[in-house]
Amino acid sequence: MHIAILTFEGFNELDSLVALGILNRVKKPDWRVSIASPRARVRSMNGVVLEAQASLREASAADAVIVGSGRQTREVVADAGLMAQLQLDPARQLLGAQCSGTLVLAKLGLLGDVPACTDLTTKPWVEEAGVDVLNQPFVAHGNVATAGGCLASQYLAAWVIARLEGIEAAKSAMHYVAPVGEKDDYVARAMRNVTPFLEGVLAKA
Repeated sequence: MHIAILTFEGFNELDSLVALGILNRVKKPDWRVSIASPRARVRSMNGVVLEAQASLREASAADAVIVGSGRQTREVVADAGLMAQLQLDPARQLLGAQCSGTLVLAKLGLLGDVPACTDLTTKPWVEEAGVDVLNQPFVAHGNVATAGGCLASQYLAAWVIARLEGIEAAKSAMHYVAPVGEKDDYVARAMRNVTPFLEGVLAKA
């Protein structure tokens, strides 16, 4: 099982790395979570340099893809060559987008006519792309989910785990990363945001 987190130049560390940390709480031999980038190294909005673990081609073949956000997302969607490399398909993949990552999915035509979530800065650009924006942190329609606000990345990660490994696995991952003394509250809040979009998902052990 391969989950790729698309991470572009100028990326937001919270969006990519919080999801990476939570997703890696699933400890199975065939479970792999990768930072996928268009080049070998990318620099964050705050100067943190990451080495890519997967290419965009590998991400396009992944079982699940989360599109991270950053300061240069509008440049990403304006780069026709780069966008052409993103061969994403909700018919065979789970797709998630964090904040301005929602703009990427919108420009790829993957949101259709359903409303989505994004951050307040990106909201007008997503609306300009023809997508209604909800005033909530998380929403999913079928195999496509979007989240708004940096710390809503935890909901994307919980949704991906629940879809691929079951609800109990998602709860366990959230329980591990939640602050001591607040674990039950954090798990309950995460699942309250995610569970309405898990209809038909088996509660695997």
